Amino acid sequence: MRRVLPVIVISQFCCTSLWFAGNAIMPDIIKSFHLNPSFLAHLTSAVQFGFITGTFVFALLTIADRFSPSLVFFICSILAGALNLGIVIDNIHSTQLLLFRFATGFFLAGIYPVGMKIASDYYQKGLGKSLGFLVGALVIGTAFPHLLKSFATGFSWKKVIFATSTVSALGGLAMLSFVPDGPFRKPSQRLNINSFLSGFASKNFRAASFGYFGHMWELYTFWAFVPVMLTTYKTHFHLADLNISLLSFLIIASGGFACVFSGLVSQYFGVKRVAMISLFLSCLCCCVSPLFLFINSLQVLLVFLFFWGLVVIADSPLFSTLVAQNAPEESRGTSLTIVNCIGFLITIMSIQFINLLSGSISPQYVYMLLAVGPVFGLVALLKN
Repeated sequence: MRRVLPVIVISQFCCTSLWFAGNAIMPDIIKSFHLNPSFLAHLTSAVQFGFITGTFVFALLTIADRFSPSLVFFICSILAGALNLGIVIDNIHSTQLLLFRFATGFFLAGIYPVGMKIASDYYQKGLGKSLGFLVGALVIGTAFPHLLKSFATGFSWKKVIFATSTVSALGGLAMLSFVPDGPFRKPSQRLNINSFLSGFASKNFRAASFGYFGHMWELYTFWAFVPVMLTTYKTHFHLADLNISLLSFLIIASGGFACVFSGLVSQYFGVKRVAMISLFLSCLCCCVSPLFLFINSLQVLLVFLFFWGLVVIADSPLFSTLVAQNAPEESRGTSLTIVNCIGFLITIMSIQFINLLSGSISPQYVYMLLAVGPVFGLVALLKN
């Protein structure tokens, strides 16, 4: 039991490094494929849309409840890593690039929610703490390609892709080798295409899900646009020594420690209360962002972005905990998967919404619109 959580955490980190692999090397991709800079939003959305499609299919077929979650995780880690390699093929065009990212996202559906399902099969008590470590690994894994890119100066961008695919395969192998089915797993013996809806009959499940949906409106758009915020600031103030890749990694990855901290603190102050405090603070960051994004002090900007990077994700493991705790036991994996599916559908809407308005609204003010999600989530939680 002691080794299980570290293995889950490391495996989750390795496999989710595939998520933003394309974003980290976006300048190189734009140059190599002669694309418009706005292609960033489409590339991110392709992964998200693939993940949404995958989670819907996995939920509809109750994959995580009918089959060994560790085996599902392993197979998906291999397939996602292999498809990630597709973008290094010579002479592919932008449509094929999007299709490869979509397919990678599809099989990430067998990694992120399935990893949470595996953790919930092992840890009923202290689930918030366990998922804090797990989502923390997701955050650092998501940021990892930015770190690789920051050290890849002078090297081919393709090495970032090769590295993330390799660690994904290793993560899946570790999960299969060292994490058997958990003691609290209650496998479903038959296909039930309606089981993914059963959780929404519970008022507590709905409140937790709606809180998560509001959180997701903000989260991935913030992550996707952190490099854009820094690039815009660098252009405005002509700061030649600003390492955007490294700073993007640090800002996003810092949220991993916030997840661990919030998971530990929730044991003393309650999961729902800590989640609501974090959601309120990230909402506040959205609202006050115009005061900081063009401030004539790089230090103040970075402090603000690091704080935002902490609070924007700190509630994520707590919402997953609330969803898992209030889901029907026999369809917990499916319930987690369908909530992820809806949540990531919302991220596409948010990313495209901000991308669309970026041309007509000043970059100083456009990110205030991310506050819509946290406000919705807070209202849902307060009504329950």
